[in-house]
Amino acid sequence: MSNNDAMLLQEAERARQSSYSPYSNFSVGAALLLESGKIVLGSNQENASFPAGLCAEGVAVFSAGTNFPDEKIKTIAITAASQSTQLDHPAAPCGICRQSIAEYEKKQGTPIQIIMKGQTGPIYICDSI
Repeated sequence: MSNNDAMLLQEAERARQSSYSPYSNFSVGAALLLESGKIVLGSNQENASFPAGLCAEGVAVFSAGTNFPDEKIKTIAITAASQSTQLDHPAAPCGICRQSIAEYEKKQGTPIQIIMKGQTGPIYICDSI
């Protein structure tokens, strides 16, 4: 893993600290690296009508699309943690987030690298959704 990828995972872990997940007790952070070098953060945000809420990946992707509409997303780093057990494997994006990432890949005409990490265990790196 490159130094840039490791730094992006650290940013995702920092974003995870702002997760609001009192219903699932499962916090997720995401950090996007844009083509310009800017980093956009997102964390999951739940509400009392659980499971309705926002995923970290969606928060970050849509924030980038809103605030930096002409910039391509190069990489998304995603970290997940459970308050009830040690998460020893990465958590992949849900189907809705996968669809959103796929559409951004199509929109920008380039793949988006995805890096996924749990609290411990392996780190997965995918070249595209």
